Amino acid sequence: MSNYVLTCCSTADVSEKYLQSRDVKYVYFNYELDGVQCKDDFGRTNAPADLYKKMLAGAECRTSQVSIGEYMAFWRPFLEEGKDVLHVSLSSGVSGTYESACQAKVEIEQEFPDRKIEVVDSLQASSGYGLLVDGLADKRDEGLSFDEVVAWAKEARHRVYGWFFSTDLTFFVRGGRISKTAGLLGGMLNICPVMDIEADGSLAVKEKARGKKKAIARVVEIMTQTAEQGNAYARKVFISNSECVSDAQAVKELIQEKLPQTGDINIFTIGATIGVHTGPGTVATFWWGEEPRA
Repeated sequence: MSNYVLTCCSTADVSEKYLQSRDVKYVYFNYELDGVQCKDDFGRTNAPADLYKKMLAGAECRTSQVSIGEYMAFWRPFLEEGKDVLHVSLSSGVSGTYESACQAKVEIEQEFPDRKIEVVDSLQASSGYGLLVDGLADKRDEGLSFDEVVAWAKEARHRVYGWFFSTDLTFFVRGGRISKTAGLLGGMLNICPVMDIEADGSLAVKEKARGKKKAIARVVEIMTQTAEQGNAYARKVFISNSECVSDAQAVKELIQEKLPQTGDINIFTIGATIGVHTGPGTVATFWWGEEPRA
């Protein structure tokens, strides 16, 4: 058994059962729905479909990151057990939670000066964040030391690729990521924006596809061009979706056709924190790349 604990946030967008199976500890993000404080708790408080319906009906929803105090309370039991803590955060390019975690680290180190606490910015979102955490769990299980796993995380995070598309632009327009005009035209012309997670962990619209079939084909084409060992890719793929499992399944099937040696392809649900910004109709695909993201 390792002498350190691997932790993350619920925004890693893998299932609670999956995190538990990998022995990864997690803390919940928060959001406010019409003035009511809620936890991003894998859909127990509000199932994604219900959340989207409420928002489309006019409910106001605001997300909030894990507070400094919440981080400290989350880590303290592990430190009291004599464990070191490696926490991987949601990308600083989409949230301020990395800074909060770093501040919490500085404060709690004063309580536990003999323990190691490291916070690593995943530079990823949704299940791409989860894929990095999954890789870290593999390295921990292989017997890597705390310092070795930290070093691996800081290198490996640049090789997690994430590309996604959406068939419903409503929430992207609301969030200001796409203009109202572009959203209106996109809906009329059946245009799906194809987006990626940039090297700095931010979100960017890179291309536009006419219809989801072409969007799916383009994402898988990009995967064949960038994946570790190309068409011979043999590692895991994580696919997250917001109420469009059939589209996620279509991506999975095309990957299996184009990259037949691919390892496990896991389909997960986009949680409340990310889903509030994407809305329904989004599919995100994540894999390990041959080269660091440019």
